[in-house]
Amino acid sequence: MPENFTRRQINSRPRKKNINLIGIIGLVIIAAGFFCYQNYRYQYILETPVDAADTSKLSLIIKQGDSLNQIAAKLTEKKLITDEGAFGRYLKEKSLDRKIVSGRFLLSRSQTIPQIAETITNNQKSQAIVTIPEGSTVRGIDDKLVGLNLIQPNEFINAAKNFSGYSNYPFLDKAKISKLIYPLEGYLFPDTYFVDALNFKSEDLISMMLNNFAKKTAEFNSREITILGKKRSFYDLTVMSSMVEKEVRAAKDLPIVAGILWKRIDNGWQLGVDATLLYLNDHDREISYNDLQQENPYNTRKKTGLPPGPICNPGINAIKAALDPQATAYFYYLNKPDTGEAVYAVTNEEHNLNKSKYLQ
Repeated sequence: MPENFTRRQINSRPRKKNINLIGIIGLVIIAAGFFCYQNYRYQYILETPVDAADTSKLSLIIKQGDSLNQIAAKLTEKKLITDEGAFGRYLKEKSLDRKIVSGRFLLSRSQTIPQIAETITNNQKSQAIVTIPEGSTVRGIDDKLVGLNLIQPNEFINAAKNFSGYSNYPFLDKAKISKLIYPLEGYLFPDTYFVDALNFKSEDLISMMLNNFAKKTAEFNSREITILGKKRSFYDLTVMSSMVEKEVRAAKDLPIVAGILWKRIDNGWQLGVDATLLYLNDHDREISYNDLQQENPYNTRKKTGLPPGPICNPGINAIKAALDPQATAYFYYLNKPDTGEAVYAVTNEEHNLNKSKYLQ
């Protein structure tokens, strides 16, 4: 009896090993099947565009410093890809994740992930992003383009000086503008532009900016303008807009300050705008005693009337404020150093009190 039990116990061991082996093989088969399925699915996602029939172009902006996950999210948001994980995996496998170029790209839903990857890693298919802030000057734009490695110093300045397309823009007063130290100042509309980085020309950007200005001011740049009951030229409006842009920091103060400056002109006052003095100076903010004594047409502390030309390129809010200013009893204003909010006064005595309170 004991002998038989031992024999059965010994004979049962190979059966357990067989069962375990079959289980392992089964798991391997399942794992291999799952792997094959996942690989098949991955390849299918790579080779299948979102919509093969949709060839319309969509704009994708990649900023410098955007992560792979952020770029994948942007693509998903625009419905250019269906699987962010597959997109990231493909770029990493092909070592393309570190070759992505910043700029704007035109993509379509008919492109596959490999085609999209090839586009966003190709310098020749990237449009450089050029953002010109409100209040920028021709010199400032030149510096910006130099910093983006699009031009050599002074190329943009020279392109503005050599501009010959005045006839294409009826609102440009060639007789006045061409005589300025920096022609076209005031009409180069501040905005974000997308340019061909490899074949960039300052002349092309100038055309884009002038066309944008024409579009944004179309409703009033071709008619006679009446402001606070007086006829004004479009040129004078642009000059005033540029001063308002530079003088005012809070948006709510734009029309009030515009009204004050127009009223000073109409009453034969000196404008006393510090920003006009700074326009031709190399420094930015501090005005010295010598600056105040300068005999130049931009010294509105000594000269009456408007300066010879715009002192910057104003945004649409400043232009509209100068076009439709708010009439008030004020003749004076200053900006609080901490908040930029304007403080107003009717008399010089009140203004001096405000200066002692906020500027000392």
